[in-house]
Amino acid sequence: MQDKQKLQHPIYSNHVVEFITVAAEYCSFLENAGQQEAKPFLEKITKIIPLLYLKTSLLPAFENMSEEAMEQFVSEEEYEYVHQQIKQVIGQYDEYLEVFHPDMQYSDNPILATISEDLSDVYQDLKDTIFNFQSADLSIMNDSLADCKENFGNSWGQKLINALRALHNLLYSEADWVTEDDLFDEEDDV
Repeated sequence: MQDKQKLQHPIYSNHVVEFITVAAEYCSFLENAGQQEAKPFLEKITKIIPLLYLKTSLLPAFENMSEEAMEQFVSEEEYEYVHQQIKQVIGQYDEYLEVFHPDMQYSDNPILATISEDLSDVYQDLKDTIFNFQSADLSIMNDSLADCKENFGNSWGQKLINALRALHNLLYSEADWVTEDDLFDEEDDV
C-alpha cells in the first residue's frame, strides 16, 4: 500500500516527467553548443526556451519535505564551459540591453546583460535539479523540484524570457553571421 501512495506523489506526474525531459534536452543542447553554427543554434534554442518555460510553469506546487539544502552538482568549471560554448556560438551578439533589471528604473545608463550568462544560469539550476531528481529519493526529488520552481519564479524564469527576446531579435534580424573561422579563411585568401 505504501508503494502505491508513493507512486501517487506529484513528483511522478506527467507534468514532472515532461519538465525533466525538456530540462535534460536543454542542458544537453547547451553542453554541445560549441559544435553548432550560429543560425541552427538560434533556431533550436528559440524553440526549447518557450517549451521549457511552459513545462516549468505547469509544475505543481511542492512543499519542502526537509530543511536540508539541495546538493549542487554543477562545478564552476562546468558552468564556465557551458558559458563559453554559448558565447562562442553567439559571438559579438551576446550582449543585449536589460530592461527588466530592478535597478533600471534608477539608472540613466543602459544595463547590459548577456545571453550566454542568462542561459548558463538556467542551465546550472536545471542540471542540479536533474541530478538531485536522479537520486530516486522521494524527499530529495520533491525538494529539488520545490527549489527549482521557486528559483524559476524568483530568478531564472525572467532570465529565460529576457534571453529569448534577445535571441528572437538575432534570429529574425539581418545580423551578418560571419564566424571567426570565416574571417581567418578570408585573410588566408589575400
